[in-house]
Amino acid sequence: MVADGDPNVRAALRLLLARDPALRVVGSHHQLAELLEAVAAAQPDLILLDWELPDLHAAANLAHLRSLCPTAAIIALSTRDEQRARALELGAAGFVGKREPPAQLLAMLRAAAASRESAKGAPPPIVSP
Repeated sequence: MVADGDPNVRAALRLLLARDPALRVVGSHHQLAELLEAVAAAQPDLILLDWELPDLHAAANLAHLRSLCPTAAIIALSTRDEQRARALELGAAGFVGKREPPAQLLAMLRAAAASRESAKGAPPPIVSP
């Protein structure tokens, strides 16, 4: 699942992820309420979360997302690299700067997916942007 406040970033992420046969995007959201509802309904394996989503207040709502879908790996995205430590401290499975190469994001998603699959013997992950 993808959550980002910028429609261009959401579209680019969907295009990038669609090229990887190991990943399937099940949703793209830009507001907290719709994200929470979609996560509860879809139970995605991975969530790409814009750490600066306008109404998200990610630091305050990461625990809420985890309670809705405890098995999801949440990967934080941000233009501000100084947010990395805070995101990981609060339980994000990973952090990718938006200025980093797309290959780095894909590598992190594949690693999170592989870790999840090996833990439960599951089929390829569902990415919920």
